[in-house]
Amino acid sequence: MRTQLGLFLAASILMACSNQQKTQQEEPVKSQAQQVIDEAISFHGMEGLSNADFSLKFRDMDYTYSLHNGMYEYTRTQTDSLGREVIDRLTNEGLIRYIEGDTVSVEDEKRAAYARSVNSVIYFFRLPFGLNDPAVVKKYQGTTTIKGKDYHEVRITFQQSGGGEDFDDVFLYWFDTDDYSMDYMAYLYHTDGGGMRFREAINPRRNEGILIQDYINFKPVDEKMDINNISELYEAGELEELSRIINENVSISTGH
Repeated sequence: MRTQLGLFLAASILMACSNQQKTQQEEPVKSQAQQVIDEAISFHGMEGLSNADFSLKFRDMDYTYSLHNGMYEYTRTQTDSLGREVIDRLTNEGLIRYIEGDTVSVEDEKRAAYARSVNSVIYFFRLPFGLNDPAVVKKYQGTTTIKGKDYHEVRITFQQSGGGEDFDDVFLYWFDTDDYSMDYMAYLYHTDGGGMRFREAINPRRNEGILIQDYINFKPVDEKMDINNISELYEAGELEELSRIINENVSISTGH
């Protein structure tokens, strides 16, 4: 009996150790990606954006953001070719367009395009905050050297459930290994014909403790290339500059 009990205990200990080692082997890939994202959000000062309001001007259009208790409202205000004020208001319920204060009917395809456009500006402006959304799938891809500095490289994909219509997009982010600043990003998208972009952060400044950045927007000659190689093309100067992403007149209020 004692021999059987000893064998049972030994087997149990070996099984527990094996399971522990397996967990330790599997866990670092996920936990390291999560740790990098959390450190980056902290460095950027964006923990409070889940309860905040902000406004900004981008390409002669005015944007506002409000998020409180899970309820959001994004707006974009512009002037059309007839001199009329056009406001797109995106909430948890969807998008409504107003012209000169009156609600106008918008066909579904255009409504979806307007919603994507408004959401895109807000999404990129508040990065890396959105990288902890429930639908986000994070993968740590090791360290990469760009312009002589070491970066944590994190790959982001999305679950289909809760990932929106762009759930099949792929993003890469590079975070400074010293301070976790998000200095570069790239993404592969499929809407509006699809394509690939690479962004370099410029003009970093703080507003209410939150790090605001602008970007130089690049694209590769072959937009069907492997996105994992795009930082090498950037290093080699083989990306084409498309535009500058400049956020102006930024005003932020958090915790209200």
